[in-house]
Amino acid sequence: MARPRKFDIEDALKDAMNIFWQHGYDAASLAVLLEGMGMTRSSLYQAFVDKKTLFLKALDRYEVEAVDAAIAVLTTGSEDGAERIDRLFCSVIEAVKNGDQRGCLLCSAAAGPAAVDPDISEVVQRQLNKMSQAFYVALTQSAAHAHTSEQERGDMAEMLLSQYVGLRTMIRSKTRDEAVQKSVNAMRKFVGGGRSEVSA
Repeated sequence: MARPRKFDIEDALKDAMNIFWQHGYDAASLAVLLEGMGMTRSSLYQAFVDKKTLFLKALDRYEVEAVDAAIAVLTTGSEDGAERIDRLFCSVIEAVKNGDQRGCLLCSAAAGPAAVDPDISEVVQRQLNKMSQAFYVALTQSAAHAHTSEQERGDMAEMLLSQYVGLRTMIRSKTRDEAVQKSVNAMRKFVGGGRSEVSA
């Protein structure tokens, strides 16, 4: 049943975010969005203008709920920075173990509409840059990397971001658990060294 015009905008955005997260931008057709959000076509257009604008707002919502949460893992807490990086990547394994194979909405956007739409690309790049900076902070606060140069830490942060994006994309493509596990274990040895392997 369609949601009345006086719907809660945050609930609608959360619904849209989850639809885009599950289906991706292209596969989230207007019909799929209307059904999943419980809205009429006219209500959706009145509230969000069009699909692209809705997607940009959904990305903003995802930034608050997921990207900023990942950044908090990397930049806060009393653990060594390498341990925080380790914890973030291990959370990816945990998500797979719990049956969540949606991957990352930001990563899906980077591999999809961001390639052809400059407005979406701008939002995606801003969020990815935030993630890269968070990896840099974690490396700076790691005993294993405290004496590396700023350039080296910056390069490593970009490498870790690429690894994270690639890993989340692999999960979305239903890559077998063993491959995901090996990827995470290789990263853990590179960043911190010596910790035991995790199992997916």
